Amino acid sequence: MTAFDEVLEVVPGRRALVVRHVPATLPVFTSHFPRFPVLPGVLILDDVVRAAGIAAPPAPAGRGWTLAEAHRVRYRHFAGGGDRLEISVEVVETTGSSVTLTAAVRVDGRDITTVRRLRLEHAPGGEAAA
Repeated sequence: MTAFDEVLEVVPGRRALVVRHVPATLPVFTSHFPRFPVLPGVLILDDVVRAAGIAAPPAPAGRGWTLAEAHRVRYRHFAGGGDRLEISVEVVETTGSSVTLTAAVRVDGRDITTVRRLRLEHAPGGEAAA
C-alpha cells in the first residue's frame, strides 16, 4: 500500500485529507486473523505518516520527512476489506527541523484510529514519509 486513492484536500504546512480504499484481496488478510480479516494497525499508521508528509511544509532540497515519534495512537475500531479510510492530518507546530501533527482515520464517519501527537523530522537523502 503506497499511493492514496484520492487526495481531497492539501494545504501545505497546515492540513491534508486523503482517502485509501482497502481492497478485500490484500494478501495480508489471508494471515492476519483469517476468520475475521482486519487491516493491521501498522499499515494504518503508515498511511497516517504518509498523509502527514503531504500536510507538512516542504522539506529542504535533498531531504524529506520521516517519522520521529508517535504518541497516544488509539485503535478504536477495525478496518477491513471494502472499507474507505478517510485520513485527516493537521499541523500543530513547525520548527526548523520537525513538524508535529494530529491525525484521525475514519470509516463511514466513525473514528477508527486517532493519533494525538505525530512528529516528523527531516531525513537526509530524500528518504521520506511522503
